[in-house]
Amino acid sequence: MRITAAVVREAEQPFLLEEVHLEDPRTDEVLVEIHASGMCHTDIGVRNQWMPIPLPLVLGHEGAGVVKAVGEGVTKVKPGDKVVLTFASCGTCLLCQRGQPSYCLEFVQRNTSGARPDGTNALSTEGELNGAFFSQSSFATHAIATERNVVKVDDDVDLAIVGPLGCGIQTGAGTVMNRLRPPAGSSLVVFGVGAVGLSAVMAAKVVGCSTIIAVDRVAERLELAAELGATHTIDAAATADVVAEIQRITGLGADFAVDTTAVTGVVRQAVSSLAPTGTCAILGFGPAGTDVAVDMIELLMTGRTIVGVTEGDARPDEFIPVLIDLHRRGLFPFDRLVNSYDFKDINRAADDAESGRSIKPVLQMR
Repeated sequence: MRITAAVVREAEQPFLLEEVHLEDPRTDEVLVEIHASGMCHTDIGVRNQWMPIPLPLVLGHEGAGVVKAVGEGVTKVKPGDKVVLTFASCGTCLLCQRGQPSYCLEFVQRNTSGARPDGTNALSTEGELNGAFFSQSSFATHAIATERNVVKVDDDVDLAIVGPLGCGIQTGAGTVMNRLRPPAGSSLVVFGVGAVGLSAVMAAKVVGCSTIIAVDRVAERLELAAELGATHTIDAAATADVVAEIQRITGLGADFAVDTTAVTGVVRQAVSSLAPTGTCAILGFGPAGTDVAVDMIELLMTGRTIVGVTEGDARPDEFIPVLIDLHRRGLFPFDRLVNSYDFKDINRAADDAESGRSIKPVLQMR
């Protein structure tokens, strides 16, 4: 079928809306009519070739839409079902079998290779076209996903806002709720309160953290963080010693820290802001080869832990419905992060995401 997709043809250049061909779903695949798709900094980073996935390429990995057709063997969803698209996993490797699909041994092949695991693409044009980004490439009017990376949602769910649950919001909330699991009454500091960081703030409030500190350089984001659950905010641009301020607020340092910035100096601050035996989760990614240096004595003598977290350690079929339920109950108002853009305005959405004017752009295809 012929569809419209946003194609990246050159690094750091605008998205181009083009008519391309999309295959019918193969065995275990699902054809989804995309209603909306969130734009994540990962999309921007790949467009800029921080991660060298071959161009030309169709990005997008926070899609939401309606199932139009299913391939042979698909039983999880049927035509007419509403779905959120998330990351892909094989379902059979050791880590998938352990219930850790975000660390699937085939994660790269299924999400960031630019093709299906067998090297083929559902998308094509006059020349070569790479797709299958997170097994969806949802910057398009339609997408081919797999049975494992579609999550069925209730008929009353608003497809215009739920796409980001498939990656960015799931990552921030899941890091707190699934990986760090702070006990009620503990303290947590979030460095960088964009969509991922604000999701971590909201999750920290849900689980009962008594001290929730948001650190950023943008006053408007700090104001929103305070509205969404942060008990304290720190303007990193106006504070001489962020670590000392966190220690002043907490008395000893934070029990938990989350870094979403991928700025090496900020990561070091996040680790230094911890109380003894505290844990810092690193979520942001920079250009390939980025190193983070920490003081070994500081780490060793305090028993601090540094962990990397992918996709919030989530099992999406279970976790995305939990987040939707919390939203229904008014406990996780992620809709406040969303700014909607018509699909044709994708480059304005990308510019606003890069500049920080928009916390979570969501492209509306319908």
